[in-house]
Formats: sequence, C-alpha cells, structure tokens
Amino acid sequence: MFVNKDTVMVYDTDYQGVAHYAAYYRFFTDAIENYKKQVLGIDINAVSNELWFVVVESKAQYYKSLHINDVISVELNPVVSDSKKSITFNLKIKIDKTGETATEGYLTMVSINPKVWKSVEMPQNLIEKFKS
Repeated sequence: MFVNKDTVMVYDTDYQGVAHYAAYYRFFTDAIENYKKQVLGIDINAVSNELWFVVVESKAQYYKSLHINDVISVELNPVVSDSKKSITFNLKIKIDKTGETATEGYLTMVSINPKVWKSVEMPQNLIEKFKS
C-alpha cells in the first residue's frame, strides 16, 4: 500500500469551506501520480510515445466531508487486470486528525498505444512493479 499525504486547499472547497466532490478526484489523481513517480520511477512530466494510461472508469463513495486545511492520507492499492491491459487503483481517503474514512473509490486505467489509440498490454517489467 502506498500512502500520499495531502491538504485540503481553498480551491478544493465551496464558500462554506467544504471540499467539492471534484476535489476528491484531485486527491486520487495526485496520489496516483506520486505513486508513479516515487514507486515506479515514472517521470510524470514525460509523455511516452508508446504507452499512455487513460481513465475508463471511476467511482467515489463519500462518507464524511472534508474541510479546508484538513490534512489527509490517501491510501492506494494497485491491481493489474488479468488481460495486463488495465490497472485499477483502489483508493481510500482518511482524515489524519480523526482517522476517519472520508471517501473510498477507484480509478481504472487502460494502457494504450497513443499512435493508434488502441489498448495494449503493459510491459512485463511495469506489471512486476505494480505487483510488488
């Protein structure tokens, strides 16, 4: 399990200081990008001409509101599909101060060849990194 720390910022919230639903997807995405960089060694600023990951499905279940300045931990667990063409990132957002789960969800991404916009199997070395 990978854990990404984050803070609810003013731009994540509405006028009452409560996180807008879209902010939770920012927390999900930031956790995935930091996981790619810190664990997989993938430079998030480099775009490959051979392999991209595109989101094909997402879900978020909200249990408790997040508020401005809340410090959170986003827990991430990747699961590679049997086809080796997609990966699902299971995610859970916890409020550090209370330990309560605010949100659970997932993002499923398919690996594609961007030149032809078709799904392709991920390289075996990348699959091994996801599984370790």
